[in-house]
Amino acid sequence: MSSPEYPREELRRDFMQLTRRDLGALCASVVAATALAGRAGLALAEEDNGTAAAIQAFTGGAEVGEGGVTLGAPEIAENGSTVPIEVSADGAAAIMILASANPNPGVATFEFSALSGSSSAATRIRLAKTQDVIAIARMGDGSFSMAKRQIKVTIGGCGG
Repeated sequence: MSSPEYPREELRRDFMQLTRRDLGALCASVVAATALAGRAGLALAEEDNGTAAAIQAFTGGAEVGEGGVTLGAPEIAENGSTVPIEVSADGAAAIMILASANPNPGVATFEFSALSGSSSAATRIRLAKTQDVIAIARMGDGSFSMAKRQIKVTIGGCGG
């Protein structure tokens, strides 16, 4: 007994009349939507590779200022496997270097003491692709300063 106000039977009849073609299109839509959602998740994972968490852990959530840190690095690196960098900050107790687009952003942390000749370091780092290199210094008074530089990684010197 169905009444015109209750279209349940009509909905059930319409649902039961799905063709194989309709069902195939529905399944293809679900598969495509799932694949796109997975790609979006990967893109978000690449953007958030732990750089923010590493900065948070190093600074303890304190505000990071600009200036006071010198980051020397080439503008273009022809070989991403060995990119030379230099970092210094007068009066720094520690300097952390991050590569923002590497799978693991933490590159190095240098600790300095009163017996250190200077608060500077030089090393070579590996960069996966063109990205920002970030240096954050924890100063002797507990404040934090930052310097950032984008380094373009080229493959075979052809630009990138």
